[in-house]
Amino acid sequence: MQVLAAMSGGVDSSVAAALLAQDGHEVVGVTMKLWGGPSDTGCCSVADVIDARRVADALGIDHHVFNFGEDFSARVVAPYVGDHAAGRTPNPCVECNRHIKFDRLLRRAEALGFDAVATGHHARVLHRPDGTRRLARGADAAKDQSYVLYMLGQETLSRVLLPVGDMTKARVRALAAELGLRTAAKPDSIDVCFIRRGERGSFLAERLEATPARVVDTSGRQLGEIPSAQLVTLGQRRGLGVGGQERPLYVVDADVAAGVVTLGDRADLLRDHQEVRDVAWAAGPVQGPVLVQTSAHGAARPAALDGTRVCWLAPQQRVAPGQSMVFYDGDEVLGGGIAA
Repeated sequence: MQVLAAMSGGVDSSVAAALLAQDGHEVVGVTMKLWGGPSDTGCCSVADVIDARRVADALGIDHHVFNFGEDFSARVVAPYVGDHAAGRTPNPCVECNRHIKFDRLLRRAEALGFDAVATGHHARVLHRPDGTRRLARGADAAKDQSYVLYMLGQETLSRVLLPVGDMTKARVRALAAELGLRTAAKPDSIDVCFIRRGERGSFLAERLEATPARVVDTSGRQLGEIPSAQLVTLGQRRGLGVGGQERPLYVVDADVAAGVVTLGDRADLLRDHQEVRDVAWAAGPVQGPVLVQTSAHGAARPAALDGTRVCWLAPQQRVAPGQSMVFYDGDEVLGGGIAA
């Protein structure tokens, strides 16, 4: 099989490419150039491209760089800024997977005659008795990335390989060391790849006009002011300039248009249901009992789907608009959408 292996410069994608080559596939490595601005982490730095190329050399496979910068700016960065401008809390990794890794890259691979695209994500593709496929959690629960891949449907799953999904992260690193790969001990990337660590505020300040906001409690009493309502997210407790209160206070609402951020108790965040939009399904719509995960490494909680409404079995903290809500049946991904 001819496989285009996406190599980010990290250990997971390095081992994924190595496993495919060992299995006799005709593998070509590719690193996507996505961001031309300052970056110190993720798959967007020069160092990562160099690491990927040297791993490919060590494996004896060809390596190329695809420049998808315009697509990335239009489909990931611009919506990220737009969501913040509207008071939402976006997940750019989800949108990168949706529009770049598992759309733009797949289309390029198909045009070049490749049979499949492989990545180093910790997730699995299961073949079901009815002939359909399902994305499932990776073997290493602590590193599972199925949450950020929930949008993958049948056509995509039929052309995607996830070679490290059945491995623990410790085994991935051990294998990389056995193979002498330079990425064996490389730290995982945990930040947004196109923003330097700790510079989210300045990144957004260059791209949108900040809206100063009054900070009030649930009775309307003003507690303080903040320079930008766009940097606030539901559930936030720190960085609000209202220290010294008698009890912990959390953001329970942020109205960017009105310039008002409301703080309340944790109980004020609880809801018995949550609306979801832009739902993507693995193999057709599902209704009724599901497990719902609302953050990349959070616990999945029981709920029931009623149309586009997630009805919690027990009240849960309101999910910040813009965040992903992913539906599971055990370890299998049924689909997911964006919190409204």
